[in-house]
Amino acid sequence: MKRHILLFLLLISFGAMSQEATLMDYANEGPSTVASSHPPYKSNVDSSESKPFNDVAPSVIEKGITEKLIDQGNAYYSKMWYAEAARIFDLVLEQHGAEHSMELLSKAGDSHYFSGNLEKANKWYKQLYSRYAEKVPDDVQFRYNETLKGTGRPQITKAANPTTWKGASLTKIKNLSINSPYSDFSPMFHKTSELVFASARDTSFLTTRRYRWNNQPFLDLYVAQKKNDEGELFGPKKFSRKINTKYHEASVAFTPDQKTIYFTRNNYGKKLKRGKEGVNHLKIYRSKWVDNEWTEAEELPLNSENYSTGHPAISPDGKKMYFVSDRPGGYGETDIYVVDILENGELSEPENLGRTVNTDAKEMFPYVTEDALYFSSNRPMGLGGLDVYRSDVSNNIFSVAVNLGEPINSVRDDFSYIIDASGRQGYFASNRKGGKGDDDIYSFVQTENLNAISGEVKDVQTGELLENATVQLLDSEGTLLAEYSSNAVGGYIFPNLSPNTKYTVKTSKQGYFDDRRTTSTKNNEGIVVNPSLKVLNDIIDTEKNMVSLDPEAIHFDFDSFGIRYRAAQELDKLVAVLKQHKNLVIKIESHTDAIGNAAYNKYLSDKRANSTKDYLISKGVDSSQIESAIGYGEERLLNNCSDGQRCAPEKHRLNRRSEFIIVSQ
Repeated sequence: MKRHILLFLLLISFGAMSQEATLMDYANEGPSTVASSHPPYKSNVDSSESKPFNDVAPSVIEKGITEKLIDQGNAYYSKMWYAEAARIFDLVLEQHGAEHSMELLSKAGDSHYFSGNLEKANKWYKQLYSRYAEKVPDDVQFRYNETLKGTGRPQITKAANPTTWKGASLTKIKNLSINSPYSDFSPMFHKTSELVFASARDTSFLTTRRYRWNNQPFLDLYVAQKKNDEGELFGPKKFSRKINTKYHEASVAFTPDQKTIYFTRNNYGKKLKRGKEGVNHLKIYRSKWVDNEWTEAEELPLNSENYSTGHPAISPDGKKMYFVSDRPGGYGETDIYVVDILENGELSEPENLGRTVNTDAKEMFPYVTEDALYFSSNRPMGLGGLDVYRSDVSNNIFSVAVNLGEPINSVRDDFSYIIDASGRQGYFASNRKGGKGDDDIYSFVQTENLNAISGEVKDVQTGELLENATVQLLDSEGTLLAEYSSNAVGGYIFPNLSPNTKYTVKTSKQGYFDDRRTTSTKNNEGIVVNPSLKVLNDIIDTEKNMVSLDPEAIHFDFDSFGIRYRAAQELDKLVAVLKQHKNLVIKIESHTDAIGNAAYNKYLSDKRANSTKDYLISKGVDSSQIESAIGYGEERLLNNCSDGQRCAPEKHRLNRRSEFIIVSQ
């Protein structure tokens, strides 16, 4: 028994050692390309078994070692072994006091960024930007902004909020139980109740080969069973020995009959193949289901030794294949292309999907349905790094792509989105906070969105339903979201709104004052808001020969002549009346309380009168309609709160007012 235990412990120790990546030793080979293009499109493959990771203790760092370590870090960086380069650069910058040069800080930030450690990348980018702000290249500043977004910090240059797609559904997402501590992504429907996906999960008993970009095991294809209608999965296992190899396999697509699989793999034969620049690129391979097994995979003729081709997606009718490539002639770093799949299995010439889909950035992970193309992109003005976009398609014409918004997209990377034929349930991958590993697969279910605001517009006095009133929906910041013209019975509706969200309904009609009402939606149910409009002439008091506004609104804060928000809303009624009645001329009289020096109060009230006048003119009132704007200080108090009298603050506030006297009509 002891002999077996010792043997077992020896095997475990050997396996543990083999799972560490080397720091001081590395093979003499050039860069290559990954089968998983997340987060970068190109990266490195190590064709040998990984060696023990020898920690370098600070005590051994002596004079001259710093330069050697930097050289070693640069070597790792040039080979795109970013996880190992990051560790070297951290050691040099944190423990040895090396000069924090622009190049060293930039490479340290990039190494962490490309290996997915946004917090550490942000640390070095922040130092880089604070020291060399004027010299930081645009691409590095872009990555710095991505780390700021991804870690919830304010960006250097704040982008405008993206236009997001609003469907008639609410989306509920869930992190799947099958996710591992490593990368799990690129889900794809298989048969009726299976899901095939790519994973770097460690399933080897003794040795594990490591991918030096991020020091994770190489990617293989796995298959899991669907557990319920919510998309939960169980029983993940390797998909096929014929397809999985010692390098990367990922991003699969099946023909409608499930008898042909297209997938992405590193370009290799007996050994890795490299292009002109010494880079091992991606290629798309195809295998067929024959006699209950997958045939030996063959590469497609559209591949090249000198650029990458990957991420296949098959149209629902099986006649087209969409894919991603960095081939020459594209618009950005990677573009989405399409080819026809002919009856004999041959492919047409690739066609770029054009500017409505592709940008100067990366477009990746396409998935196509009957009426839409979904893909991910790191284009500017997204919510995070990679965001999922939708482009509607009709007669092979693609609309301008729209961001899917939250909760599908986050401040991190969100990609490899798929949705079933019903349009109700699907999956995507994300490295957002709260996941189980590097990248996790999430399921989502869409339910009918019942959140809506509706109502009827009425005349406040007669109760008459008002047709052709303009009803606007504003968000909490006052941004116009939608506009509706009330129908013949005064009705309007704003459908497909977000749950538990604050909105403002603003209603206007010629001859009436505007009506503003703030409300909040509930959890997937409609609410009713019935605007009531007041005729403009109702605020003209002919007996007092004044424009009668809400006395509680037209007040000023103590020792201030600024127009408050509530006062502005009330003054807007006066604006409407003056614009409606061009012959109406008024004079403005402003008053203060008796607190303080009388001369100062006279000065302050004059400022308030002119502040009110300036506001009216700024809103489009003709200056000729305002005869004068005079401040009377504490000369015309409304109560007995004069000098020497003790009064409550509310009584003093009543004296801080503006009045609008009609001079002529």
